[in-house]
Amino acid sequence: MPPVPEAVVVHPLVLLSVVDHYNRVAKDTRKRVVGVLLGEVYKGELDITNSFAVPFEEDERDPSIWFLDHSYIENMWAMSKKINAKEKIVGWYHTGPRIRQADLDITALMSNYCENPLLVICEVEPKDIGLPTTAYYAKDEIREDGTQKSQKVFVNVATEVRATEPEEIGVEHLLRDVKDSSVGSLAAEVGRMNTGLRGLKARLADVQAYLQLVVDGQLPVNHDVMYDLQDVFNLLPNLNMEELSRSFAVKSNDMMLVVYMSSLIRSVLALHDLIDNREEHQIREREKEAKATAAQADAAKSDKSQAAGGADSGKAAATENGSTAPKEGGDGKDGTGPDASANGGL
Repeated sequence: MPPVPEAVVVHPLVLLSVVDHYNRVAKDTRKRVVGVLLGEVYKGELDITNSFAVPFEEDERDPSIWFLDHSYIENMWAMSKKINAKEKIVGWYHTGPRIRQADLDITALMSNYCENPLLVICEVEPKDIGLPTTAYYAKDEIREDGTQKSQKVFVNVATEVRATEPEEIGVEHLLRDVKDSSVGSLAAEVGRMNTGLRGLKARLADVQAYLQLVVDGQLPVNHDVMYDLQDVFNLLPNLNMEELSRSFAVKSNDMMLVVYMSSLIRSVLALHDLIDNREEHQIREREKEAKATAAQADAAKSDKSQAAGGADSGKAAATENGSTAPKEGGDGKDGTGPDASANGGL
């Protein structure tokens, strides 16, 4: 049996293939999808560079009943070797989100195509913060007292996501439309730090729960886990040293000084904008009042000119009427009036 790899490296192409497989087959359902992983072992690390989907069905009521298309795997594997002979079958994947009863049987079936096949659970919709992948390999376990025969159990393997330069360029192009361009680099950095701290908090809670179960006697003591925890504790700095405490204090004061100066500058800029806004508002009000005054003056001037024009036209009309009106009767002096006629008759 070949040695178990020290770490498993999952490439972005595999994650994209798994997500596409899930969206096409089992989206908005409780089903899981299954596929085959392709890659190679290099310097103790297992590089998973490619994958392909496999038809899979299982009974939801009875997990021991399942179907995996063997002939499809053989045909796809034969075609994959023609494209890239370096890639070999290294294991299989499913979308979990946890290990199920039939996983050991499927792993035993996959051992027909590779020795010591790896199981990678890829969570398409992860609920916890962290990597969406978890890798396991099957191992024979024998109880210390020898009361039971050996049985297969899954053992966790360290997993990470790594990309080559062409894959990084492709991922950047895919995420170009997803990124929010309005969020600055500082906000993005703070968001990443917040996400990392939340993930660290979740991992510490898991460690606490595990240690509590060991103390209560519900889980046996795993010395490998204890050694790893001791290494983690040894890496923690000794905060009781005066020099380290002073360094932390100086660093904190410098950071707080920057925050304080930033707040002052922000306040000064806000007051400056407020004053500019008030001045612009006053200028607009004065311009509005000047326009209103000019409009009133123009209206009064037009009213006066109209009134003067009306008076002149009235005088002219009166003069014209007086000069052109006919005389209805004389006054008798020129002998043309009625009296003159009467006198002439006498």
